[in-house]
Order: sequence, then structure tokens, then C-alpha cells
Amino acid sequence: MTNDIKVSIKNLYKIFGSDPVMALEHVKNGTSKTDLLSQHNHVLGLQDINIDIRSGAITVIMGLSGSGKSTLIRHLNRLIEPTAGQIDVDGDNVLAYDEAQLRNLRRQVMSMVFQKFALLPHRTVAQNAGTMLKVRGVGKREYMAEAEKWLNRVGLEGFGERYPHQLSGGMQQRVGIARALTSNSPIMLMDEAFSALDPLIRTDMQDLLLELQQELLKTIVFITHDLDEALKLADHLVILKDGFIVQQGEPQHILLNPNDPYIEDFVSDINRARVLRIRSIMAPLEHGVVPTGTHGEVQFDDTLESVIALSDGDTSQTFVVVQNQQPVGTLTMKDLVKALVPRVASQAGARKY
Repeated sequence: MTNDIKVSIKNLYKIFGSDPVMALEHVKNGTSKTDLLSQHNHVLGLQDINIDIRSGAITVIMGLSGSGKSTLIRHLNRLIEPTAGQIDVDGDNVLAYDEAQLRNLRRQVMSMVFQKFALLPHRTVAQNAGTMLKVRGVGKREYMAEAEKWLNRVGLEGFGERYPHQLSGGMQQRVGIARALTSNSPIMLMDEAFSALDPLIRTDMQDLLLELQQELLKTIVFITHDLDEALKLADHLVILKDGFIVQQGEPQHILLNPNDPYIEDFVSDINRARVLRIRSIMAPLEHGVVPTGTHGEVQFDDTLESVIALSDGDTSQTFVVVQNQQPVGTLTMKDLVKALVPRVASQAGARKY
């Protein structure tokens, strides 16, 4: 993962209706989503969206139904045209693309994994996985070999000659991921990709995605309505409500510092011990000196749950935090206990409605 910006979304608006340009002026003058619909019969889809998506990172966009998250992801490959704004990919404004450039964007630069799998029922699993290479004109032997390679990587070795209806839901979604990987596109768009799966299968797919991402470092935009999933996957988390961004940033920071009552409600029921990482609440070493009298070592990226188990609940203990076998900080059980209590948005400078 780098700090290079792969995709930059700037001042993006989307309004659905017969005269979106007219409606845009009302929105910019303060008209709410509800009033825009009741007074002007237009639907506000997205309002002044600004996101920088880092190369090699997983950016998760989450929100409840109707928040605009699926509308947003469909702007990246221009399945939906914006009312106003700009979308840059590798520094190029894709909204200025002609048909040939847009076709190349969809075939070469961006691949998409859908919630409903979108597999072709009359084609074999391997043929489905190789779809994008076939569309590009790659020869059958070459694209089938590449498809089989990625099917093996996602745990479907030996299933290439079967048909989608012969696979379970989780296996079909693995085919969808293999298809995206076979295309070798640097950007993967995943719209509620795991939402239709049973919980255990969903967890397996999340683990598979993280495992592949460690090696491949794709730029992934992942849409979900599930906060647990978002916190598990995201390098950068964007939370939408009614078409605007309520808060975005590093997931651990958002969890510890909700800036809005809406975010506060989202995080209130989270098992913080299972989600929060030691790195988020540790104290850095002063002058690099490791204190004496500590009670052992804990790993930088471990969860607080693991420390609780290690301490056996003794709140007087202090641990040395280690990263790459080097001490980088300390964690007291008292600080850990404080972190388990949700911080209210009013303490973090809540937005007023």
C-alpha cells in the first residue's frame, strides 16, 4: 500500500429528475434531500462527495440503504453520469473520456464484483472467469489458462468445467472474484459483494480477500452496509448518509472519535474489544526507553480482546507493544478499559443538524 492517489473524486453531485441542473442550484443553496423531493420532485443521490482513493488500499464505502453508496461506485466507471463534479483516475478526468477511452477503462482498468454474482449460466466456471480476457480478444488457450490459475487461487481447483448452477453461493462468488483477478485490472469495484452470503461463508470470503490483497495490492473500492465488515476490510472508511459523507478516515480513528451522532449510533453496538487494535490506543515509548516492571509483550496489530485474555482481567498490568520484533510503545490495562467505553460525538465535535 502506498500514499499515491489512484482515484480522486472531487465535488461530485448526482441528482435524479427531469431537470437536475435546476435542482443542483437548490441543493447548493441549502435545500435538503427531503425538501428537494417534496418541493421539486427530484431525488438527491450524492452531495459534494470528495474522496481520495489510495493505490493498493481497500477503501470501504458504507451506509444504510438509500445512503448513496451504490450510486457512488457506479460513477467510477461511468455506469451513472454525474450532475456535477470530477473523477480522476491516474490523473485523468474520466468524465471527459470518449466512448473508446471509456470502453478501455471498463475492460482494462476497472473490474467489478457484483452482489448477485452475474455469472453467465450457459458458460462453464472457467469460461466465466476468463470473460474479460475473451472480450479483449485474448486467445482461448491463453485466457482459459489464466482463468484456471485464478480459480485455483480462490479455492476452486477442479471446478473449471462445471456450470454456475452446480456451485453454492459462496463458490459462485469465488468465481466472481476469480473473474475480476483474471482481468488483471488494477482497480476492483466490489458492490455489496458478500452481502448475499451466509455469515460463515461471508467471513471466509472476507479472509480470502484480505489474503489475496496482501500479495496483489489492488486498489479496491468495497461497498457494504455492514460495519463489522467495513472495520475488518477497510484501510480507509467512508460513511455516507442521505448522499453526503458524514465521516471518513482510518477506521480505528473513526471508531474512537465519532464526529456525529449518526456515527455514534453506528458504532454503539460494536464489540470494541474484538475490533480495536493495540496500535490505536498504545502510548509511544518515551525516548525509545522500555519501562521496567511490565507484564509481557503484545503485538502492535493485535486486538484488545487478546490483551484482556493475556492479562486475565488484571487492570494493574502494563504491556510492551512490539512491532516487527522491536518495542514501539506501552499499553496499560487502565487505558484499554477506557477505550472499551464508546466516546460520544459531542466530545468529538459533533455536527449539528
